[in-house]
Parts: sequence; C-alpha cells; structure tokens
Amino acid sequence: MEVAKVLHMNEGIGEASYAKNSLLHQKVILMTKTIRDKAISALYRSLSPETICIADLDCSSGPNTFLVVTQLIRVICEECKSNGQQQQLPEFHDFLNDLSGNDFNTIFRSLMPEFYDDLRKKNIIEDEFDPNNCFVSGVAGSFYNRLFPSKSLHFVHSSYSLHWLSQVPDGIENNKGNICLTSTSSASVIKAYYEQFERDFATFLKHRSKELVQNGRMILTMLGRKNEDLFCKGCSDEWELLATVLKIIEKGSIEEEKMDAFNIPAYNPSPAEVMCVVEKEGSFAINSSETSEIQRNDSSDEKYNMIQSFRSVAEPLLVSHFGDELNVDQVFHYYREITANNCMEKEKIMFINVSVSLVKRN
Repeated sequence: MEVAKVLHMNEGIGEASYAKNSLLHQKVILMTKTIRDKAISALYRSLSPETICIADLDCSSGPNTFLVVTQLIRVICEECKSNGQQQQLPEFHDFLNDLSGNDFNTIFRSLMPEFYDDLRKKNIIEDEFDPNNCFVSGVAGSFYNRLFPSKSLHFVHSSYSLHWLSQVPDGIENNKGNICLTSTSSASVIKAYYEQFERDFATFLKHRSKELVQNGRMILTMLGRKNEDLFCKGCSDEWELLATVLKIIEKGSIEEEKMDAFNIPAYNPSPAEVMCVVEKEGSFAINSSETSEIQRNDSSDEKYNMIQSFRSVAEPLLVSHFGDELNVDQVFHYYREITANNCMEKEKIMFINVSVSLVKRN
C-alpha cells in the first residue's frame, strides 16, 4: 500500500463523502479550541508579526476545512483590541495541506468562496478585519516530508492526522487474520507498529522545526488512548469489525493472499508515547498537553452516522487495495448488520484525543 497515494477521505459531497460525515471531527476541533486559542494568543503577543503564516496539515475537504483558521483570526482580532489599544491587524496566509488525493477542487471551487463570504459578514470577524488581507493556498504533499521554506511559518495545526503512519510497518507478516493492532497481535507486530509511529512522528517534528520561525508554535491533536493499554475500547473496534466483515466476504470473492496483505497504517499513541518522542527528538518544548474524549456512537445526535463516517475514511483504502474484487456497498451492508447486534451499538465507546502544545526551541 502506497499510503501517500491512497490515503484520503471520500471526496465530493455524496452521502458517503467525508464532507457529509465529518461532524465527529468538528466536535474534536471545537473541544480543543481552548488549547489552540492560548497558543495563538501567546504567539502573537511574543512575535506580533505583520503577516501570520498558518499551516493546517491534513485539512481534508468539507465544512471543517476553514473552521480552525476562522477561529484563529478571531483570537488575533481580540488580541489586537486588548488593553484598550487598537493595533493594526496583521495579514493572514493560510496554507491548506493534504495528500495529493485530497479533494482540493471542492475546497477552491465552493468552500473557499463560502469562507470569504463568512469573513465579510458583520460580527463574524471584528469590523476592522479586511477579508482581502487573508490569503489561502493549497499545498499537496505528505507532512512526513518538507512542505514549506525554512522559517516561513508561525503556527502549525494538525487534528486527527498523526495517528496515520507513512507506511504499513515492515515485519508484520504474522499478523494474519487482523488488519490492525489487536489483542491477538504478536509482540513483534506491536513493536513494529510503535517503532513506525516513533520514526514518523520524529520525522514530522524535525521537518516542522525547520519550517517554523523561532518560538513558532504547534497544536497537534491525535486519535490516541488514555494510557499504556494498547487494546482499550475505542482504539481499533471499527477496524476489527471491518476485519470480521472481510472474513465473511473473503470466502466468496477475495483471494486469501490479498486479504492477508491488507493492513491499516495507523497507530493510536498514548500521551506518554507522544511526550517521549517530542523530548527525544528535541526540537520543541512542551508547553502543555491534555487528553479529552468524545462519544462516537451518540445515537441522540441525528446528524452523525457512525457507519457512514467510518466508511468515508475506510472506503478509499478498501478500493485501492481490493479493486473490483470487493463490493464496498456489500461490505458496509454487512458492517451495518453486525453493528446492530454488536456491543459497539449499545456501549458508550469513546474516542480519546491526545493534544499537545509545542514551542520551537531556540
């Protein structure tokens, strides 16, 4: 699996698209607003740049694409009006990054005009803010590579992205019957997944340290876990259920070798693991960290459909690997049936969010 080529959310605005099924991520962005607001306020007070360059890594395409930058602009506007003094507002340059398979066409065709329209509406942003002073660019590429010139960014944000690995780990051939880390995975498979996360996250930090200005800041939120229990509820339940469905379908249409070769390039780190990599890599100081949780199967929220949301993430990976051998509609028909009789539908299963606020060292 060439992750950089196939990992993207379902594009467009159809019923199975990420755009129609991204409410969970929106909730996470809103839940982590406080740590993000504190970081951008501290950055502006310490640097007061004439132009603030913000990179949103793994922006995807949908209603959440411009949510973070809109919030950040609000905070800077408030900072400029604080203490009874009206400072001149800076210009904003917002870089939207994702892999090349992302639906950038929808971003620039429809989402960006809506973003500018929102900025122009009275009271959405302070009256003094001129939307013409906000510039947006798309940057396609993996954030495990360099993306920006040296010392060109002030603020980096990434939400629900860094649990995705740059590749399926090597040396997991004995994880047959599984498509991710599970309680039946061997110690060598667990080690391979963690070491891949450690390498990838350290590489990410190294590249961002070159791209950020001195004292530049990052807010990173990952889908993780509370503690060192690798197999706690919420880590891999959806993928394990998908594996069950694929085993049912395999008997009729999927080659065994192809099934064994399908593995998900993802690892949910604990707070301690995140901190360990940051400290070991050394480019950033940890300003603060927090964990939060959100119920993923909240049936009271009619706008959120857990299965469609999962499909918007999983379908591109399935299609890329299995091609015409797999009927994706059939997969999620079975998935829906099994879920209806599974504890996932009845228990309160939580997603764990690991957030960290980092400052680039001198």
